[in-house]
This record gives sequence, structure tokens and C-alpha cells, in this order.
Amino acid sequence: MANTFRNRDAAIAQAREIILRHGWNSTVYQLLNPGMELWFSSHDDAVVGYVEASGFRVVAGAPVCRDDRFADVVNEFENDSSRARRKVCYFGAGQRLADVLARRGPLDRILLGAEPQWDPRSWDVVIKHKASLRAQLNRARNKGVAVAQWQAEQAQYHPELERCLAEWLETRGLPPLHFLVEPETLNRLFDRKIFVARRNGSVVGFLISSPIPMRNGWLVEQIIRGHQAPNGTNELLLDAAMRSLAESGVDIVTLGLSPLSQRAGFLPSDPSPIVGLLLSWARLHGRRFYNFEGLDTFKAKFMPESWAPIYAITNESRVTFATMYAIAGAFGGTSPVVFLVRSISRAIVQELRWLWNRLRRLWRQNA
Repeated sequence: MANTFRNRDAAIAQAREIILRHGWNSTVYQLLNPGMELWFSSHDDAVVGYVEASGFRVVAGAPVCRDDRFADVVNEFENDSSRARRKVCYFGAGQRLADVLARRGPLDRILLGAEPQWDPRSWDVVIKHKASLRAQLNRARNKGVAVAQWQAEQAQYHPELERCLAEWLETRGLPPLHFLVEPETLNRLFDRKIFVARRNGSVVGFLISSPIPMRNGWLVEQIIRGHQAPNGTNELLLDAAMRSLAESGVDIVTLGLSPLSQRAGFLPSDPSPIVGLLLSWARLHGRRFYNFEGLDTFKAKFMPESWAPIYAITNESRVTFATMYAIAGAFGGTSPVVFLVRSISRAIVQELRWLWNRLRRLWRQNA
């Protein structure tokens, strides 16, 4: 039963209640983000967040419900999807869902990457052993950056945060992505924790974290840096969040999926040749549009205590090109072909802007 038959605000409120009671996946709170479709079980005790793309329901993580209802809810959702003539792909699924689906028979999955995890109460150990991290923190402090936690009511629709977000989006190599990396969350902060970096009274960056209720954990959902943020601002925001969460007795903090990372040390069965080719191409050439390796290195420098494998799992017999096409459509919010054209156009404009800035600097040096 999809939320088509419900008031949207009521559906979000009900989903939030279920999430705060039974949320287990790291991305669970992102079901409340704009653009997410909400499906509720016939007993109204479970919710699934998904987007439709290319004949698939691309699910955000996994169904949210009591442990003893998990398998039944998975079956009910897939039966409903079949009646709607939709295939199902669980994106960002963990081992918990993989184990349930494996009990029904052979399943196919691809390793999307790895998710770093910390016990925030051990954060001081990280700081002690990373001189480069201490240097970044000191650099930001010496530049006058200070971090404070804001209440959700204060941060919601705050013009300085929106300005900072707009500045950050201008620097991205891709057009804004959606689904599990939706940038527009300032209108639905609810239970999220927000940490704001200011310098000379002006906001230069902020961090948004969302709860993982059943694991007493938090996901660092966004770290946003504005044009005027000095080096070390991101690190200072993360340091403030880690220390605050440690004081609250939190068990797990994660920075979320590091795409294409193999740090979890687990490789599932070989993907189909086409899917394998796509993944190989992304590792070799994806940096033109998104610096996956740089993101992975950034997360790794904070010395995670563990890395968890994250999968895409389909209820079909094989992860195919169609599955990958649907996933791309879910994140792009449009046809992957249209998104690719926009990305190439954006990359060309950015390259021309960088070239113009280089030429201006050379002209000034020689003037």
C-alpha cells in the first residue's frame, strides 16, 4: 500500500515513528527526505522507502520493521511490487537483508563499496595518532573557525545554511544527486543533529547527522563547506560531532557509503560481464565526474575501527545492466542518458572556468 492514498505529511509522520522505533540501516532516516516514495505494510507496522526508475522500485536500504516481521514484510513488499509490474533492487543493503534473502534461495548482489564505522568514545585515540589531523584542526581554529551545535528549529530554512549549501553545490562535478544523497534536507531536519562552523560571525560550513535508532548510532549525512571555509573546517566539524555524540553515549558513528571502496575485504560472486565492465569503467574514469578515490581516502584518514560491506541486491536472478540503469536513474532523478548529457555539459563548463582562472592568474603574474 503506497503513500498515494495518504496525506503526505501524515505518511511522513507515520514513517518517522516506525523509523525511530525499528530503524536499523545506516540510511534509514533518509527515507524521510524529499522525493522518496513510502510504502506501508498491510498491518501499518512497517515502511519501505523507494524511488521508481526504469521499471524498478529502487529501495533505500531495506524495509523498516520489527526483526520478527522482517522476512514477512520483504515478501509482502515484493509481492506488491510484482502486482505493480515492478522489479526490486535494494540499494545500500547490509548483511542483515542479504542473510534473509539468502534463506529463500540463491541471490545475486554486487558490492557497492564499504561503510566506515567508529565508536565515538575512542575518537581521542584517533586524534592522538594522527598528527596531520591535529594540524588541520589547529589550522581551522587559528583561522578563527568555531563550531556550535544548532537545534533543528534554528537550522531549518536558515538563509546562511542555504547559502553555504548553494556554494558547495557549485563546486560539485555532477549536477545535484538525489535518493540517498539528497542535498536538500534543511526543510526536514526533525531529529537530526546539526553542527555549524562560523568564522567572523559568518557561516562557512555545517554538518548534518541522522539517527540509526536500533543500533544507538548516527550517520554523518552531509559535511558542507562554503567558499570562505579555510582548510580544516570539515575536520573541525567532524571533531565536534564525534565529541558530542560520545558524550551522549552513542555506540556507532558512520560517514556512510564510500562507493567502489574495497576496504571491507569481501567480494561477492562475479557480476555479469556488462556490470563488471561498468564497475571497472567507473573505477578508472569516474573521477572525471566524481572523485570516489578522494572520498574514500578522506574517510579512511580518520582511522575507522571497521569497514562494513554494502550491497545492491536484486530479487531477480541476476544483477544486470537494467538494474544498474535503474540505480543510476534513482540517483539522477531522470533518465541516465539525460543525466549523462547534463554531467558532460557541466564538466565542460567547469573545465572552461578553471582554464579561464588559470589564464587570468598567468596574465596577472606577467603584467
